[in-house]
Amino acid sequence: MSGTGKKIVDVAFKASRTIDWDGMARLLVSEEARKEFSSLRRAFDEVNSTLQTKFSQEPEPIDWEYYRKGIGSRLVDMYKEAYESISVPKYVDKVTPEYKPKFDALLVELKEAEEKSLKESERLEKEIAEVQELKKKLSTMTANEYFEKHPELKKKFDDEIRNDYWGY
Repeated sequence: MSGTGKKIVDVAFKASRTIDWDGMARLLVSEEARKEFSSLRRAFDEVNSTLQTKFSQEPEPIDWEYYRKGIGSRLVDMYKEAYESISVPKYVDKVTPEYKPKFDALLVELKEAEEKSLKESERLEKEIAEVQELKKKLSTMTANEYFEKHPELKKKFDDEIRNDYWGY
């Protein structure tokens, strides 16, 4: 196997081990997101499997003698010479150094957005719990009990009554 092909397989294998698929799956909320995530994981596994099998094997050596018997040594020697003269240039990665800083900046931005999202999610969960609690108590709650929890509304209503503003 060529050095470049081996590197690709190694990188893909290492990437597959470092991805926290279960951790990402726990963050998904909607059923549609779970389906999309599942298909992404399946596609990743298929590509990774292909890389592991197809590119991790050395090609079988050509049996030149077999072809010499059937075709003739002159033609086979010509093909063998042409085959052996082929040199595949070594891949030099010029793209990664250019985009690595941008990618790292995006990762930092992603972490910040994740933290902000988690804080907002916690706030919303508290608000949902409060609304559900209020919903349960609403049928038996008095106005004074409601205004104890929401003093700003009591002040607003008192101001409207004091200023003789009745909404029309």
